[in-house]
Amino acid sequence: QVQFVESGGGLVQPGGSLRLSCVASGITFSAAAMGWYRQAPGKQRELVAGISASGRAQYSDSVKGRFTISRDNAKNSVYLQMNSLKSEDTAVFYCNNVALAAINKSWGQGTQVRVSS
Repeated sequence: QVQFVESGGGLVQPGGSLRLSCVASGITFSAAAMGWYRQAPGKQRELVAGISASGRAQYSDSVKGRFTISRDNAKNSVYLQMNSLKSEDTAVFYCNNVALAAINKSWGQGTQVRVSS
């Protein structure tokens, strides 16, 4: 059974930083393209950062230069370092395999990020 467990969210002031973690199980992680997604209240879930199996990263324009995605295949884990956080980053953040996300499968519970003063 494929499972993703996210952690690391919380309440942070504007300009602050958080590091999200995600542990995957049930997939061949080292071969999997992974993504971090977020869903803000009243909005659709969106992809904010992706990392290929070889480690190539891509970002949405809204987070480019502020967020960094990374992976540790030995730990079946993917991370999202978020700096210079803004109130509009407030959302529930999820990780998923990009292929599974495309067919809306295997979403975890996510981790809430709230940016507020």
